[in-house]
Amino acid sequence: MITLALSKGRIFEETLPLLKAAGIEVLEDPEKSRKLILPTNQADVRVVLVRASDVPTYVQYGGADLGVVGKDTLLETGHQGLYVPLDLNISRCRISVAVRNDFDYAAAVKQGARLRVATKYVAIAREFFASKGVHVDLIKLYGSMELAPLTGLADAIVDLVSTGNTLKANNLIEVEKIMEISARLVVNQASLKLKQARIRPMIDAFAQAVTP
Repeated sequence: MITLALSKGRIFEETLPLLKAAGIEVLEDPEKSRKLILPTNQADVRVVLVRASDVPTYVQYGGADLGVVGKDTLLETGHQGLYVPLDLNISRCRISVAVRNDFDYAAAVKQGARLRVATKYVAIAREFFASKGVHVDLIKLYGSMELAPLTGLADAIVDLVSTGNTLKANNLIEVEKIMEISARLVVNQASLKLKQARIRPMIDAFAQAVTP
């Protein structure tokens, strides 16, 4: 049995065409089914639905043979023991610094002010600001990042940005782009050895289907 770990939402939807290129079709809609393990048209392939942040853990410890996960999650949680053969070029977005419209970020950085930054990407934010020599106090949040500057909890946020519409709707502006993000294929190293005859063709099919 080959088990593929996916998270619901954008990654799931954008992985479907890649699976189809490998001859695999998921037989149930995760938005309509309450099941966490979904069958496919291949009797020996199944999809497990997990939180995005848990995909690397499932693959690393053998709960799944393969998974699709954002580069942001890999960088934040680490990917020890994982084989990362492909950038799938899906779920594209960026991690950026954003502040209130009326906050002079450039001046604060220039003056060496100590900034309070809210984010769920603590490791990424810490490395970014350290590389710039900017002093920050990091506040870990799990959601609704946009609220932090609006309520005075933080001067800035570090978060995923896709269209930028959510920032605009909350009177925030993007002031620095930290990095581009897309989803990666991750593979359990033991599975790659033990199930190579089944997994290698899947990786190759994904690679051919990826749009550059």
